Amino acid sequence: DTLLLCILTAVIGSFLVRKQGLETLLRGRASMMNGQLPVSEMFHGFCIVIAGALLITPGFVTDTIGFLLLIPPVRDLLRTYLSKHFDGVVETQTYRRRDDGVIEGEYRRVDEPDNGRDSG
Repeated sequence: DTLLLCILTAVIGSFLVRKQGLETLLRGRASMMNGQLPVSEMFHGFCIVIAGALLITPGFVTDTIGFLLLIPPVRDLLRTYLSKHFDGVVETQTYRRRDDGVIEGEYRRVDEPDNGRDSG
């Protein structure tokens, strides 16, 4: 029974990981085509990869955490929690494509005070 349950969770988990991974990849690509950095999609993709690794690892606790990471609202809560605890070490970036293929961009470190200076 236990072996069957481990195989079943691995099969269901791999299906969900593949489905959500492809959806996240497509959303990330759409964000990049609109000139936005796919930060949220990258975080969701990272969580999906971790979920896949946990789901193929035998164990009730790893399967539970893996399935929780496959629930988008749980990932959003985790992202909010982590962003509050790592606030100030994230860089913000913007970029835009020019018609000649050159990508112009600028960035600003969040952990440094701006002091009214323009970063570009």
